[in-house]
Amino acid sequence: MKLDLLRHGETERGGGFRGSLDDALTERGWAQMGAGIEGAGPWDALVSSPLQRCAGFARDLQCRLGLPLSFEPELRELHFGQWEGRSAAELMEDQAEGLGRFWNDPYSFTPPDGESLLDFEARVLAASERLRVRFLGQRVLLVTHGGVIRILVARARQMARSQLMQVEVAHGALFRLASDGQGLRERP
Repeated sequence: MKLDLLRHGETERGGGFRGSLDDALTERGWAQMGAGIEGAGPWDALVSSPLQRCAGFARDLQCRLGLPLSFEPELRELHFGQWEGRSAAELMEDQAEGLGRFWNDPYSFTPPDGESLLDFEARVLAASERLRVRFLGQRVLLVTHGGVIRILVARARQMARSQLMQVEVAHGALFRLASDGQGLRERP
């Protein structure tokens, strides 16, 4: 399976830890995603996170391209618990130590009442394997979140867990992977 990963664009409520919050895209966010897929494809199918910052664009693309669209709840963003809706600047005021620990080693620190990165990684990798089996031999565009993309790209690059935060994923960024029985790999 050839798998293109598209991160959602800018959202109405801005940056910070959006996680499971269901924000809509701004006009700029729509433009970022459109620019991200310019010249990409063709695809045989579309898969999206069910959160509207991904799903709205995926539905629009489905209408324009006439492709089948399915939603994969397991490819939604990491749940940041008490940090959801807060910016890094806000967290620096009362959660500076935890924020620093999370940025330095997200596998060993979970935001209060949040999802552990080990659990997040397990659900993302299991979902990507289900996609590989379901779409064997096909070209798929997955519209998803920065955290999901970080996990999959880090795996494709065979990066150590300690390097996860080194994977940069801008709004509207597109990454191209291939998935086979041997795992994930980047493709040109």
